[in-house]
Amino acid sequence: MKIKVIAIFYTLLVLGCGLFFWNRIQNKSTFELDMLDLNTKADSVTSRLIEGEDRDTLENEYNCEIILVSDDDYESLNNVYIKEGYSVFDYRVNDVIEGKIAFNARAEEFAAVAHEQEIVFFITVGSAYALGLILLFIIWYLYIRPFNKLKVFASNVSKGNLDVPLNMTKHNYFGAFTESFDRMREELKLSNEREAAANRSKQELVAELSHDIKTPVATIKATCEVMELKYKDGDVKDKVDVIKSKATSVEHLIDNMFKATLEDLDELKVNAREESSLIIDEIIKDLRFYGTIEQNGSVPECLIMADRLRLEQVIDNIAGNSFKYAGTALEVDFRSDEENIHVIFSDRGPGVPDEEIVMLTSKFYRGAEAEKSGKDGSGLGLYLASRFMEKMGGGLEIRNREGGGLTVEIVIRKV
Repeated sequence: MKIKVIAIFYTLLVLGCGLFFWNRIQNKSTFELDMLDLNTKADSVTSRLIEGEDRDTLENEYNCEIILVSDDDYESLNNVYIKEGYSVFDYRVNDVIEGKIAFNARAEEFAAVAHEQEIVFFITVGSAYALGLILLFIIWYLYIRPFNKLKVFASNVSKGNLDVPLNMTKHNYFGAFTESFDRMREELKLSNEREAAANRSKQELVAELSHDIKTPVATIKATCEVMELKYKDGDVKDKVDVIKSKATSVEHLIDNMFKATLEDLDELKVNAREESSLIIDEIIKDLRFYGTIEQNGSVPECLIMADRLRLEQVIDNIAGNSFKYAGTALEVDFRSDEENIHVIFSDRGPGVPDEEIVMLTSKFYRGAEAEKSGKDGSGLGLYLASRFMEKMGGGLEIRNREGGGLTVEIVIRKV
């Protein structure tokens, strides 16, 4: 379910509740007045007027208007009160009308009811809005959130990072769906491992054959040199030259094949270009699905020279190794100087023996502890990370952290 559909549903829900209660307010056209109360008040005012009490005092006390027949504007005021919907009572003395007592009861009633209905309306709309928020949260938590994890998972798979599992949480409505994707990741990982093992086997075979072939070729060349010294016949000398030339060609081909076998991984392209340093923040935010990320500060905003895809692979590899072998939270710090931005990743694991530090960026090298752990790895991750950073004009440094743990610092060149 897309978030747009959820938003439209939520908006329609609130509008529907609002229109419903608004129509109820508009359809209230008549209100009953408490005429008994008004009659009682009118009788009380009449009695007190007869007793001679002040008219202004009574008007203020009973919230009414009193006009006497003797007033010059008696007729006009009486017409106004009737026209405006006042409740008008006769002021009689000995059955003779001496004036009028007018209560603005209808206006007061309308105002009171309108105020009450406004309160009801806003409470209702507010409740509908709160209900919508709760509904949206439930939908996000149960449906959208698992798909966000799936999006990050797919991104990792597309980058070839198959070490991050797609974790399933309790009450996951997409449990079987999620499990299928994680099984796919495991199968892809096994397939890649088998492919990597096959390629490694081929590389080793080619390297061994290259080395083995070099020995007889060197013998042939040495024999040719002896024959050149021993035989002076022109025909023999020409044939020896041909043999020696062909042996030299074979030797060059073997050297090229041997070199290509050991350096083919260096041919991975790195296209560094101007990027905003804020991409580092975006990449680090995606690491939260590995485990706990403790980011101290923010990236200084500037332009950097970087290949975003390769930089993602570098940071993913560093974080993946940290959570795989250290199993602790990963701290991220930033430092900036005139030419570079330094991004420093530190864990709280056991670290690496000092004698192995310089070897961690070597091709196919895996530390002794990594081998003992039995965890998968090819020994190429940090090698490639170091090569990528060098091709982007930066660098990568590994050191043990004071107090325990390993620190990997990448240096990214500013524009």
